[in-house]
Amino acid sequence: MHQLLMPAYAGFVQFDVIAGAYQDNLASVRRLLDGLNPGPGSLIVLPELWATGFAYDRLAELAEVIPDMVAALQDEAARYQCVIAGSLPEYDRVAQLCYNTLFLVGSQGIQGSYRKQQLFSPMAEDLHFTPGDAPQPVMTELGLVACLICYDLRFPDLARRQVGLGAGLIVVSAQWPSVRQEHWRTLLKARAIENQAFVVASNRCGMTGDTSFGGGSVIIDPSGRLLAEAGGDEECGLVRLEPQAIAEVRQKFCTVRESPYRHYDQDKVMTLPAVQQELAQLQSIGKRVVFTNGCFDILHQGHVTYLEAARRQGDCLVVGLNSDDSIRAIKGPERPVNREESRARVLAALGCVDYVVIFGEETPLRLITELLPDVLVKGADWPVEKIVGATEVIAHGGTVTTIPMVADCSTTGMIELIRRR
Repeated sequence: MHQLLMPAYAGFVQFDVIAGAYQDNLASVRRLLDGLNPGPGSLIVLPELWATGFAYDRLAELAEVIPDMVAALQDEAARYQCVIAGSLPEYDRVAQLCYNTLFLVGSQGIQGSYRKQQLFSPMAEDLHFTPGDAPQPVMTELGLVACLICYDLRFPDLARRQVGLGAGLIVVSAQWPSVRQEHWRTLLKARAIENQAFVVASNRCGMTGDTSFGGGSVIIDPSGRLLAEAGGDEECGLVRLEPQAIAEVRQKFCTVRESPYRHYDQDKVMTLPAVQQELAQLQSIGKRVVFTNGCFDILHQGHVTYLEAARRQGDCLVVGLNSDDSIRAIKGPERPVNREESRARVLAALGCVDYVVIFGEETPLRLITELLPDVLVKGADWPVEKIVGATEVIAHGGTVTTIPMVADCSTTGMIELIRRR
């Protein structure tokens, strides 16, 4: 089995992150790195928002100093010839959005980054940060690194996807409270075992208000064995990594390699009563159901871009699909080009689509009032007051969202182009 490129050493720096006190926090990092003295080829992980903490009221102001913090990490990385990973606020002034971003910094600057995917609403993260998308491992000079930030740890698919793309090391930057310390330790070991990969996790210690943070930073090998574990106070750890440990575990059986596709996408095409039953279960556990509708006659780039954007508005996407008869009533006897069974089957094969329901009326009003989704989505060319079902969804406590359409991309246009050719 091919041996993965890995850091020679992996370590963590654990300390009490003081909200807003970026100079003091930077001084702590420098002091602790000086004591740790990592050798060339090391990867060192810092706690979540290591420089700023969760100073929500100052995020825009603190974002101004982030380039200086990254430059300071670059200096430290150059000093020790290592790579340093830790999250910082990343502010997009054009879009007016802020991300919780894990930067991996080497002697030549930022080698890559990862935005926190799952925001922890009990700490109001979702009110101040924007979740990342398209999680990918980061290629560094020391090899491919999978990344997680705090709450991401509870979502095994995030680590699984990145390790499945070739990462043999998972880094976790966190501010995990003491009250759930056993969860922290258990989940970290689980991520190592199920992915047959090294895990290096840095957690902060200390207090913010009434919340105690538990420390417990760890380094775990691919079999789940603890190589280093910190207590609850300021502490550092450094361990030599043995790359062959991954090969030895995966030679016996390789859970990372095995990724069969056991789904039948056709099963996503369902009757209204069947979808209602499933959605009731999903909504009972708090999932946000998104609904949109259309003809989707000849599926094209505009359709799939729109459907991906719709799916991002919640936790599952239901697509109401016009029947052949309803399309003929709307568009004339020459449409649709593809039969409803074919259109439904193609939609069901899209990863962003969870359910497809065919309806026979010219509008999806009956479908919407029966399903009462949490989010109703339509193209931005429709004003909200003219969107069928908007009144009913809003009255039930839901929201209506409009999404820009891809310009110069339509089924009608494609048909005309085919005819001209």
